[in-house]
Amino acid sequence: MARNRTYNRRNSLLVVSIIIMAAVLLTVRLGYLMIFKSEDYAARAQALHERERAIKAERGSIYDRNGVEIATNKPVCTISVIHSQITDPERVIEVLSKELGLTEERVRKRVEKISSIERVKSNVDKEIADKIREYDLDGVMVDEDYKRYYPYGSLASKVIGFTGSDNQGIIGLEVKYDQFLKGIDGTILTLTTAYGLEIENAAEDRIEPQAGNDLHISLDVNIQEYAQQVAKKVREAKNANNVKLIVMNPQNGEIYAIVNEPEFNLNDPYTLIDEIAAEYEGETLTSEKMNQLLNGMWRNACISDTYDPGSAFKIVTATAALEEKVVKYTDTFFCPGYKKVEDRIIRCHKAGGHGSQTFVDGIKNSCNPVFMEIGARVGVDKMYTYYNLLGLFDKTGVDLPGEANSIMHKPENVGAVELATMSFGQSFQITPLQLLVAGSAIVNGGTLVTPHLGVEIRTADESVVRALDYKTTSGVISKETSEQMKELLEAVVSDGTGKRAYLPGFRVGGKTATSEKLPRRSGKYISSFIGFAPANDPQLIALVLIDEPTGIYYGGTIAAPVISELFDNILPYMGIEENYTETEKEQFNVGSFVVPDFVGKTKSEVKDILKIYEFGETYPLGEGDTVMEQFPLPGEIVEKESDLILYYN
Repeated sequence: MARNRTYNRRNSLLVVSIIIMAAVLLTVRLGYLMIFKSEDYAARAQALHERERAIKAERGSIYDRNGVEIATNKPVCTISVIHSQITDPERVIEVLSKELGLTEERVRKRVEKISSIERVKSNVDKEIADKIREYDLDGVMVDEDYKRYYPYGSLASKVIGFTGSDNQGIIGLEVKYDQFLKGIDGTILTLTTAYGLEIENAAEDRIEPQAGNDLHISLDVNIQEYAQQVAKKVREAKNANNVKLIVMNPQNGEIYAIVNEPEFNLNDPYTLIDEIAAEYEGETLTSEKMNQLLNGMWRNACISDTYDPGSAFKIVTATAALEEKVVKYTDTFFCPGYKKVEDRIIRCHKAGGHGSQTFVDGIKNSCNPVFMEIGARVGVDKMYTYYNLLGLFDKTGVDLPGEANSIMHKPENVGAVELATMSFGQSFQITPLQLLVAGSAIVNGGTLVTPHLGVEIRTADESVVRALDYKTTSGVISKETSEQMKELLEAVVSDGTGKRAYLPGFRVGGKTATSEKLPRRSGKYISSFIGFAPANDPQLIALVLIDEPTGIYYGGTIAAPVISELFDNILPYMGIEENYTETEKEQFNVGSFVVPDFVGKTKSEVKDILKIYEFGETYPLGEGDTVMEQFPLPGEIVEKESDLILYYN
């Protein structure tokens, strides 16, 4: 018995010890949770009873070089439903489907879905959202939001780009600079019961959103509009597929305009433009086909598409030859209309040939045999050296997404025939922007620039967050060669294939091109012209490409006038004044005179005075017989052929 009692006592002690140890451990654990982890569990408990709703940050604006706003925001709202708070689901479905223009089935899925919060529709106009608020429906939330808005519609659409429903950039500058533009969303934290119902009169925690920064770019709204106008005009006149046009400052790479005509409406980017929609009229497009067409419509072909540059590339060949001193102005060549290279007959654009001519004549005439000869003198290795120096093997680095690179032969695969065709711009492909960058280096004194649009990132109060810098490489060609090329290319415009780009009072240089598209002999061409002004100190360089024009397709005939018309508009706008030569003054009757005083004169007296002065159009206004006012004013100095306005009483 004693032995039994001893055994029971031991068991009792063991049980008591276990209970005490468990109590101690629980006490320690409870103390740890209450003291050391109290904040963590308090936060978890609060989170369990909080509902979080986003407050959208206002996206930064985009401004052109003159401070004109070209991308901004429009107040809209997001409509959401909270399942646990809805007391009359059928009424909610009825109202939302009616006011939001959605199907009942779509709204019902959102309303009946068991979740903390369900978005029904975003980017709802404020007027409609306010109307929904007035219904005072339980469980329906109306939150302020922003929708991107583009005041100029289709202006530079493939450059500026647009945003999606979440206000993030999709294409163009909107996506390239998204990290600066997008801002940081805020939140509203609402207290709820364990059943998910918001607690009335409970304080809300609100974290304010931070607006995005503004982007200031080099694009000029006025130059872009001029460029789009001339591009549209020639596309419609020649019934061309499209027209590409880039305008840039060759000294620093700032882009003033990029046109991909036809453009699309940035405020309605998911609707096909008329030119595309007309091709598929009556067809039911699959989602895959629709996406393909939209991506094509949004594509910035100036940087994403490559092409055979044709004769415009002769400026590169001529530059290499002058740098290597394998040709002089006075060197003579003979063009019978073709040149035989190994077993190939390669023809000149002039079937009968140009006959005997100097190097200068060869450039003015855009003669293929001349350039095949000087290309052979330079040789493959040296030619590729200059291609590399002028940036033709690399992407330009432009601050836009989707840039393509050139497609070139490997040097070891370039024989005499390939070198001959490359010398006048065939059998390889580059982007339009790559040619413009190479051309800029050739006429700006030998500096390779990085083309760009972004200039500065600023806050809404105009404080500079970041000034954007771009790489330049000086000395890629000599200043001497650059001066020679400017002189030669000015001669192309004044007395060569580029005559139709001639602009009295402004010194314009340039080069024409007519590129045959692949496959050869398809009868499809790209007509182009690269031009710069003033020729002695280039402040503008521009390249236009007209894709598959109907009828006459020569670059000198249809592309050169586009640059002439463009420069005629934008050179005076940029403050570059006419500087007529004596020959031009005589030829175009250029001169100035002092405006006489017409005030008080009768119509018959005015008629006699006008015989002496070389006014342009005279506009008589009013019903009387005596001049009461005039414009220009008496004593002003005006150019010949200026218009005159006279007010009669």
